[in-house]
Amino acid sequence: MLTLSLLRHAKSSWSDARLKDFDRPLNERGLKAAPRMGTFLARRRLTPGLVLCSPAVRARQTLKLVRPAFKPGPDIVYEAALYLAAPRAMLKRIREVGADVRHLMLVGHNPGLQELALELAGSGPTKELEALAQKLPTAALVVLSFEAESWARVKPGAGRLEVFTSPKQLEEEEMERSQ
Repeated sequence: MLTLSLLRHAKSSWSDARLKDFDRPLNERGLKAAPRMGTFLARRRLTPGLVLCSPAVRARQTLKLVRPAFKPGPDIVYEAALYLAAPRAMLKRIREVGADVRHLMLVGHNPGLQELALELAGSGPTKELEALAQKLPTAALVVLSFEAESWARVKPGAGRLEVFTSPKQLEEEEMERSQ
């Protein structure tokens, strides 16, 4: 079985109009959300063997804040082609990953990540699939599993949605538990 985690970068800042889109950093909300997602990943023991990350500042910062949750630390590759990548390009890259990697994570951007998740998810909890179709919030995590032995065999509709969560959802769940 293969596991694919898709992590959208955390909320970024638009406060400096002089910055190019690529160079926008995380805002205060994003700086809080990314570690929350890291804690969730650690709690669920969702440690990838390889992370492919967009080199955009906001994606790199998100990964830096999530990374302490990974024990042991995965290999990380920053790839220019993942910046605002289309689903087809991301799927092509996924299929190039070696079979020795059992858990792959992509850190990137919308709308591509959401479209890729929807394209790959052929089954899973109806409520989560419907929520994913509506929105992939910043810092949201999608985890898909595939009954395949190699990434080259990953096809649209072949994935099962195992996890779909966001910092806001985790915060709401924490508040419910504390009451």
